[in-house]
Amino acid sequence: MSDINVRKEHCLGLAKARKVAMKWAEHAEEKLDMECTMLEGETSDTLEFKRSGVTGQMIVTGDHFEITAKLGFLFKAFAGQFEAETRKQLEEAVAKAEAKIKKA
Repeated sequence: MSDINVRKEHCLGLAKARKVAMKWAEHAEEKLDMECTMLEGETSDTLEFKRSGVTGQMIVTGDHFEITAKLGFLFKAFAGQFEAETRKQLEEAVAKAEAKIKKA
């Protein structure tokens, strides 16, 4: 069972969702010292991320994101805070991307 489990529905389609995921990965690499790898598929992508004490993945589809992560012993006490912050960042990124679509 994962320590962090976040799912966010969206109406972006896979191409735009992929861009949101790549921005998330850039942020994770720069600010959180994560190593991220994107595995692109025809109907979904898998963004794998890891660093000392954290391993996980983000599944990216045309209608949702799903983030799961396992935390090391030292991070488990903060799982609720990490999950809340992850959810907040993902919701903000999706809202921003969906707003761009509505303007177009």
